[in-house]
Amino acid sequence: MSGIDVGNGVVGAILGVVFATLFQQGLQDVWFRIRRRSAGVMRSITFREQQGGAWMAFALGPLHTSALIVDGDGGAVIPPESVHIQVLDGDIELPAEMSAWRDEIAAEEDRVREAGERASVWNGPRYAVESFEVSRTALDEHAEIHLRLRPTDYYTFLAAQQLDRRLADGSTPRARYLDPDQPLTAPAFLQCSFGVNIAVVTADHLLVVSHRSDRVRMAPGVWNSSVNEGLSQHIDSAGRNAPDLHAAARRGMREELALEPHEFSLSLLGFVLDVEKRAWSAHFYARLNDMTGEQLQTRMSRGVADRWEHQGMEYVPFRTVDVTRYLLRPDRIHRWAPVAPALFHLALVHVHGRTSVERAEAQVVRRL
Repeated sequence: MSGIDVGNGVVGAILGVVFATLFQQGLQDVWFRIRRRSAGVMRSITFREQQGGAWMAFALGPLHTSALIVDGDGGAVIPPESVHIQVLDGDIELPAEMSAWRDEIAAEEDRVREAGERASVWNGPRYAVESFEVSRTALDEHAEIHLRLRPTDYYTFLAAQQLDRRLADGSTPRARYLDPDQPLTAPAFLQCSFGVNIAVVTADHLLVVSHRSDRVRMAPGVWNSSVNEGLSQHIDSAGRNAPDLHAAARRGMREELALEPHEFSLSLLGFVLDVEKRAWSAHFYARLNDMTGEQLQTRMSRGVADRWEHQGMEYVPFRTVDVTRYLLRPDRIHRWAPVAPALFHLALVHVHGRTSVERAEAQVVRRL
């Protein structure tokens, strides 16, 4: 072998090592960049998964509620014939420990009555929610609501509301029986409340807002929907028939605002679950045909069946900007019943349209 061949071999070997090193470093750099970008993508996906859950409670800027809009967007009205209600046989049974809490409530009310004091609650017959399901019609995809109820009473409801009370093992009913990732899944004994909430707008375009009495047992002193009425076995179910939600809403209008069915139109806009208290609600919009806000006040001054439930009413111009500002007022924002802001939003969308409402709400929030 000549000296030239040897020299060429050495040079080739050196160049090979250099190129191999550079190529390997290049691969490492490329791999590092790929890993870094992949990690960024994974972080982005993870972030979206954490922040973009399918079920999120209603919020409006700094106002956050526990009201989950399960069905309805305000745009479409749910007709009465699309709501199918079945009442199951057999009353709700509480677990043994929680049943003892109900006994405590009953004993205290008996003591109060025997002492001649004013009882704080009446153990009226109510309904618990066994299940709530939504399906769509084949042709027009309209909602079909299937609601299964089971009999219960108010004492059971009060016991079940103690979701954060400690059980014998140190856990709570909320921790033991509820899955925060499955908000629509819960045992019926924790869902002993179904009611109607109505946003009432007068003929001169004023939204009626109620201020709950400080004397009521549940949610005293908060600002609420125009009308709030719980379903009653005794009143809303004739014989063994299932309750009619529209009829319950009309009863609420009569008992709380002294209004008769011919004086307003009624539209069912959606169904909402208060995930904090496990309370279900049908959300309605009612428009008074001819009665103004002043005339409504005059009517109520002549007598209302359930006047004791409220300590006052306020009237807000039913424009998105005005209602949104009212919801976000510093003296209101933390004093709302959980489902009221969502109800008013759905009513606004029903009347003014989603695009207009969301644009106006965003403008108000930006100016806070």
